[in-house]
Amino acid sequence: MEVLSQIQDQLFYIINNPILWFACLSGVTLGILWGAMPGLSTTMAMTLLIGLTIGMSQSVAIFFMLGVYTGCVFGGAISAVLLNIPGTPDAVPTMIEGNALAQKGEGGLALGTAISASFLGNWIGIIFLIALIPAILFFALQFRSWEMFLLSIWGIAICGSMSSRESPLKGWIAGCIGLIVSFIGLDSIHGVARFSFSSYNLEDGISFIPVLIGLFGLTEILRVLPQKNHPENPSTVNHILPSFKTLIRYAKPSIRSGLIGTLVGAIPGAGANIASFFSYDIGRRRANKEEKKKWGKGSYEAIVCSEVANNANVGGSMLPTLALGIPGNAAAAAILAALELKNVVVGPLIQTENPGLIFYIYIGLIIANFFMYGMAILLIKPCVKLFNLPKGILMPLIIPICILGSFAVNFNYFDVYVMLVSGIIGYILFRLNFPLAPIVLAIILGPLADENLRRSLLVFQDQGFLSVLWDRKLGTVLLFVVLYTFYDGIFNSRKG
Repeated sequence: MEVLSQIQDQLFYIINNPILWFACLSGVTLGILWGAMPGLSTTMAMTLLIGLTIGMSQSVAIFFMLGVYTGCVFGGAISAVLLNIPGTPDAVPTMIEGNALAQKGEGGLALGTAISASFLGNWIGIIFLIALIPAILFFALQFRSWEMFLLSIWGIAICGSMSSRESPLKGWIAGCIGLIVSFIGLDSIHGVARFSFSSYNLEDGISFIPVLIGLFGLTEILRVLPQKNHPENPSTVNHILPSFKTLIRYAKPSIRSGLIGTLVGAIPGAGANIASFFSYDIGRRRANKEEKKKWGKGSYEAIVCSEVANNANVGGSMLPTLALGIPGNAAAAAILAALELKNVVVGPLIQTENPGLIFYIYIGLIIANFFMYGMAILLIKPCVKLFNLPKGILMPLIIPICILGSFAVNFNYFDVYVMLVSGIIGYILFRLNFPLAPIVLAIILGPLADENLRRSLLVFQDQGFLSVLWDRKLGTVLLFVVLYTFYDGIFNSRKG
């Protein structure tokens, strides 16, 4: 009865405060527009916009940040589909399939599918957040250093699946390139400089945002500008949202991807990037033969898998953030920071010290999801018209956005140089038919794999490798999954 009373109190408070609705709508709109800018991450949006909450009350600030978070996760799909440049790192799988559909004149429907999948993914994440907090947290807490290392290596193994099935080796080579880049800088355990060549800038490491912008932004510009006949997206979009029959058809992969996104989000340190890539790969493996032929060439099911997972990740990342005070990812850390600015202490005692706050956040996520759905539909047609400008005009306009996006990461000109070099290298690799997505994934996962492997080795010194394998059942299962992924890639390439 006490819980129901708290929910009723929060609903009554929200309904009678239109400023909360406006704050949430503003956050969603800013999030979508920010996410649509090539290469700008959700984390960057959350970090920079958190300053706007200083003058807000606690309740308004929470709604605003939840709106930014929800909107930004979807926003990356807009430029991914229409420009072949992912707005956020987790939109890379959506870019692979969505832009292929846009080239066929189906960009509007591809974006509509992404909107519906994002809306559904948010719902799945919210439902799991509400209903399965104890079970999911128990599962997430089993991931320690050894399991996190294997989870990261599994991501590298998946790189082979992102290249053509006939040549997974190119995907793994691209993944190794990203892995090497991720090792540049001071290591996180002993602070020893690696591959820095006595450069102060390199000691800070290579941020994946400039690399992402270079690989997909500048590379796309270098690829498209020399072409005499540029493929154009349709300037008008008549059919946007998929039919109800289509949504029912993708119900099974949606639920599976939602569960993956929520579980990955609940693992501290993982994020929407990992969730979307994992779901994309697992979805391809589980697709029927007819649908599997479309993957990489324009598959609506692939878009569903990617977008459901990275949006369900929002609810999943809030699990350890609220229940344990441990942010599920960097964006959730910004939510945590916004709460701390308002003197809200999250963790196991959140319900005791702040009665009803957790239900307030649930309701905020639900409202933000509805606003995201509505604003996304309203923004599709203007975005299609904007991005349908002649490529000779549009691509040069994107260059300053790429430069600003790279500079804004650390307010350092060195990141701009990283973006330029990444773009040139990306163009060379593109001409050699190497996939670029594995490089970004490996740069993201590299520090996670490196730090957790070295921690695991310290544990192995005391307990022994075999005893750790026997005691850590989940780690043993993940080890076999990693080995099977490599075997499957090699076997299918030989079979092809």
